[in-house]
This record gives sequence, C-alpha cells and structure tokens, in this order.
Amino acid sequence: MGASGSKARGLWPFASAAGGGGPEAAVAEQALVRPRGRVVPPFVFTRRGSMFYDEDGDLAHEFYEETIVTKNGQKRAKLRRVHKNLIPQGIVKLDPPRIHVDFPVILYEV
Repeated sequence: MGASGSKARGLWPFASAAGGGGPEAAVAEQALVRPRGRVVPPFVFTRRGSMFYDEDGDLAHEFYEETIVTKNGQKRAKLRRVHKNLIPQGIVKLDPPRIHVDFPVILYEV
C-alpha cells in the first residue's frame, strides 16, 4: 500500500525519532508533535466532482449516444460513448464534512 503525504514529510505522530527512552518519552513526543507551516483544519468541506454536464444540462458519470449500424442489410442499434462537449461538474460541497485523510487520529467505536 502507499504512504500518505504526512508520513513522507515527517508529520506522523506515531513514528518515534528517538531510539528508546521509555514509554513516557514516546507519549511526550507524540503529544508535542506540531505540523510545520500553516495549520490545516482536520475537516474537508469540498471535493472535486466526478460527474459531467452534457449539452442538454444532464449530469452523469458517462454519456452514450445511440447509433444505427447497417450490416448485411440489417439495421442494428449500438451505443457509443460521448467524449466531446462535456463540462466537468466542478467543486461539490460535502454535507456532512469528512475527516481529512492525512489527519493523524485513530477513530474507534466503544
């Protein structure tokens, strides 16, 4: 599996940089880990939409058009995927907000 971005930058609070020192030192080290740079909130309020609008204003993941194919004198209908003239959905508001993937907290239910 891949590593998240926070582990690669050294912001993972559960990684111990000091070799040894007992459990008290590890707990104190984890409690004092602070992110470098600007403070990022733990919630995500928006995301990039994965759907598209077509010329008619319809919203969907994929669009198909029906085409008539004549083969050996017989007419047959086939579906062809439309790739042109599609407009991305853009930014979508999340309701309720989600927890950011790089937020270093373990969630559990009691």
